[in-house]
Amino acid sequence: QMPAGTREHITMKWLEHIQESAWEASDSLSEHYFNGEKQAIERIELNLGPTTYQGNLNVNILDGEERDSMTARAVTNSIRKAVGEIPTAEVVTFGAASAFGKPVSISLVGEDYDELKAATKEVKAAMDQIPELADVVDNNQEGLREINIELTEKGKYLGLQLQEVIGQVRNGFFGAEVQRLQRGQDEVRVWVRYDKEDRDNINELKNMRIRFSDGREFPLSEIATLDIERGVININHINGKREIKVEADVARNDVSVSDVTASLKEEIVPEILSNYSTVSAIYEGQNREQQKSAQSIQTVFSIALALMFFIIALTFRSVGQAALVFLLIPFGIIGVGWGHWLMGLPISLFSALGIIALIGILVNDALVFVTTYNTMLKEGRSHMEAVYETGLARFRPIVLTTVTTFAGLAPLLFEKSLQAQFLIPMAIAVSFGLLAITAVILVLLPVLLILMNRFKVYTSYAWNGVKPSYEAVEAAVRRETGYEFLWYVLIAVGGIAGIAALIARGGLL
Repeated sequence: QMPAGTREHITMKWLEHIQESAWEASDSLSEHYFNGEKQAIERIELNLGPTTYQGNLNVNILDGEERDSMTARAVTNSIRKAVGEIPTAEVVTFGAASAFGKPVSISLVGEDYDELKAATKEVKAAMDQIPELADVVDNNQEGLREINIELTEKGKYLGLQLQEVIGQVRNGFFGAEVQRLQRGQDEVRVWVRYDKEDRDNINELKNMRIRFSDGREFPLSEIATLDIERGVININHINGKREIKVEADVARNDVSVSDVTASLKEEIVPEILSNYSTVSAIYEGQNREQQKSAQSIQTVFSIALALMFFIIALTFRSVGQAALVFLLIPFGIIGVGWGHWLMGLPISLFSALGIIALIGILVNDALVFVTTYNTMLKEGRSHMEAVYETGLARFRPIVLTTVTTFAGLAPLLFEKSLQAQFLIPMAIAVSFGLLAITAVILVLLPVLLILMNRFKVYTSYAWNGVKPSYEAVEAAVRRETGYEFLWYVLIAVGGIAGIAALIARGGLL
């Protein structure tokens, strides 16, 4: 977008410059990725409009299946670099179309327009300094140049009215209808105004004669001041307050939009707005859509965890063993982080969906291990023997589950098609998280079972004065009363109620 009022041939000149630069970028990308055998860009559609000072180019690149490791972001960055700076342009943005808006979008709202503009300028300057962001723009664009006429003290002293002066200026430069002539069925309107030579520059306006009702005349420059300012294209409001939206794209694929937005939301923007008491920030764009999805996932995720804990506690008849299974979950999430680092991708919303699936697999493997351990205790094995034999018996099933799952997801991990890019973070979360929890279940879970057993033994010894056997304190061996069973149920229900209360208050996660 050029300054309002720019002639279309000037706008077209810069659009053609961008088009030539895009083809140059295509040649460079072709040599880099395809050794010149394929063109990175298939075609470019140039559009001028909807005004004479606006235009865009739609660049069609190779399909995802054909461009190997070349990403859309690489094409965008290459074109941006080839185009360089367009000094007279007010808005220049590059990026792929998205139904959810720009990755980073901040709406600054306030009642004091001067403070709002100043805050917008500082926020844009701060965002320009962040290397992870590109194409920082705002929607507060200036319009055509306008001449504002104000009466001087002399004009007011002479008793002139501003409306009368502006009316004479309009009649002289725009025209005044003086007659209507009938020509058959047509009506011809006759307008009178200054000759083109007498209205083609601002000096002619200054020298225009303003007539009084008594016949006196004065030049406009003697009775009024003329200020040239840019007008406003549009005025945006949110909840009755003036709004200016600042947007930006990310510079690389490995940039975490969540981290950048969090930094802006918690550190940069609040520090700037502390100097502007009337201005506040609302976070829009992809961040808002992501927050809506994240809130939904938090609710579902919390309820699912509560139900799983409830079922496991009733199955084992042991709240302690259910808690041990849930203590393994953070170790699986560590594997998720390692996987995203190795694959060079940021953790996204789809990664969270993969974590939910990963927790299901983790709980399933842990259930198999603990169930076998309890069965061996019921058969009369000693505690340490039961732990050792369970590790041997469950090693093959757990490892095979991991290997087959990872092998099944491997083609998706290395898929280059556009359709698969959304699912890759989910596959990374499941596969690499599963590698981590396999070692955790086979090594850490037996250790935790032993530690919990010793804790029960010595707690009972300290309370009753009699040291029980290692097997006697296990829920699988000792007989439980109906009251104890009810106690487990009440604990699980209480946990669900507590989590639901946190969700209702918006305090979870």
